[in-house]
Amino acid sequence: MIDNPALFDLIRTRRSIRRYNDQPIDRALIEAALSAATHAPSAHNRQPWRFAVVTTPEVKEQLASAMGERLRADRLADGDLPGVVDADVARAHARITSAPALVLACLTMADMDKYSDAHRSNAERIMAIQSVAAAIHNLLLAAHALGLAACWMCAPLFAPDAVCDALDLPDDWEPQALVTLGYAAKAPKSKVIQPLTSRVVYR
Repeated sequence: MIDNPALFDLIRTRRSIRRYNDQPIDRALIEAALSAATHAPSAHNRQPWRFAVVTTPEVKEQLASAMGERLRADRLADGDLPGVVDADVARAHARITSAPALVLACLTMADMDKYSDAHRSNAERIMAIQSVAAAIHNLLLAAHALGLAACWMCAPLFAPDAVCDALDLPDDWEPQALVTLGYAAKAPKSKVIQPLTSRVVYR
């Protein structure tokens, strides 16, 4: 019944990996994964995704620090304990700076359709967001197929201006996610998948 069991095995075995060893990633592998990302489906085939690749330690540090400052300010404004906040900021900083490569996925509305009303404009924006998410998923699967480990981080959504400033991005690039890439420091844990019967209805 299944003609391509390797594809299904790839999907089932992909995991989110947050810790990597120090082995650098060949640029050709990163570009292969990005190429796969750009073959994702997109609304009107406008391909509203944009990617910023970061491998330079100084730039990773700059990005992590900028995001950390925003995280700390937001959490302290929420009334969280400073010690807890500092620990979370340090953990996020380590995840970003210790990854051999970072891929920031952004969206742009530059080529999307324009509408005069808020309802359709919002729908068009959601379509663009979904398109970028599909590209990120392709990126994750391709990285896994190439022997790389990866993790999808949504933190840039909480500090888009800080991310754009740290990476000097074009004005129309809107950060959506940060994907860390590397070689896993240890084997991933298994994960629990809820049964289809709890997530699907047939009509």
